[in-house]
Amino acid sequence: MDQQKLRTLVFEKTGVKIDVDDPVFALVALNEAVLEEAVERHVGLLHEASGALAGKVASLQGRADAAPVAHGGGERRMLLVAGGAAVLGAVLVLVGQALFFRPAPAAAPVLQAKELTPEQSAALQQGEKLARIVSKLDKKTRSAIEAEMQKP
Repeated sequence: MDQQKLRTLVFEKTGVKIDVDDPVFALVALNEAVLEEAVERHVGLLHEASGALAGKVASLQGRADAAPVAHGGGERRMLLVAGGAAVLGAVLVLVGQALFFRPAPAAAPVLQAKELTPEQSAALQQGEKLARIVSKLDKKTRSAIEAEMQKP
């Protein structure tokens, strides 16, 4: 997770500047961890199910090879049905993965100006200086300033 890219994206879409220490990044990290755990769990379950299915097919093939020739027709049909069920199950799993586990869309390109004008640089420096000064004020004064800044 590239925090700078996320900060830029949020700023471009909303005009809100967030800091890398903002709690929203903790929420993004938590979301990634939960998603990763769920995917790992589902992949594990799929591996278990495929292993069990492969074992059953192998045992059916073993019985079909050991069976007398006179009884081969019914067991052969059972083997074909099991094989068809395995193929159908694999197709359903692939379709389910295609529907529910789509990769994240590509990040929007970030357009940045090549250079800031001297006025823009000065305004940024002044804004950062004011932000440092406001953070040092007592809570009541800081709240009053923040309330005034919210007004149009």
